[in-house]
Amino acid sequence: MASNASNVPVIGITTYLEQSRFGLWDMPAAVLPHGYLDGVAAAGGIPVLLPPIGDSTADLLSRVDGLIVAGGADIDPVHYGAVRVPATGPARPDRDFSEHTLIELALANGVPLLGVCRGMQLLNVVLGGTLHQHLPDVIGNTEHLPRPGTFGRVPVKIAPETRVFDIFGSEVDVHCHHHQSVDVLGNGLVPVAWAGDGTVEAVELAEPEFVVGVQWHPEEDGVDRRLFEALVRAARGD
Repeated sequence: MASNASNVPVIGITTYLEQSRFGLWDMPAAVLPHGYLDGVAAAGGIPVLLPPIGDSTADLLSRVDGLIVAGGADIDPVHYGAVRVPATGPARPDRDFSEHTLIELALANGVPLLGVCRGMQLLNVVLGGTLHQHLPDVIGNTEHLPRPGTFGRVPVKIAPETRVFDIFGSEVDVHCHHHQSVDVLGNGLVPVAWAGDGTVEAVELAEPEFVVGVQWHPEEDGVDRRLFEALVRAARGD
């Protein structure tokens, strides 16, 4: 149920610290692609940015009705017991800690959760799963990340009788930008969508609460708002 009198759910979205240039300044800033804000607002929610602030992370979750764990940097493989390969990006311990904590708390408290790209991967890791650190080594192509800064357009097939099926139907074309992917599934997670090469493109928990992870980027095209709408409905208690 929405936490404010207007019954408009507040959706927290994780941000990350990057060296950023704006106006006269070049300094570290908490950033987030604007598409997330547009997606939540267009779906009828109030987007609120959640910075990676360490020990105060738990207080953030108590103020929101739903949570989006956004895409971004690779997860440190130490969190799933793997040795780093050269293709894995540098560790981001502040973000790993903050988002790991948010996911654990959301799962424990029944807060509707949408994991996007890295967010889906971290959901899997939090639940005890592992990742392929460099997907092209597994599938033999780079269709999921054609080149840096470019989204691949990937057709995805969806299993029936799942939340993701209820949102999209049996198939959907999506925007992908990832070189890592789910390997061993975390406890309770169910794979519900796949690319043609077998890559798991969506997962969900078989629980009453809305817990969905997608490997693609619903914030990218500004047209298909269905995932954001589903999260907002769940956060509102519909």
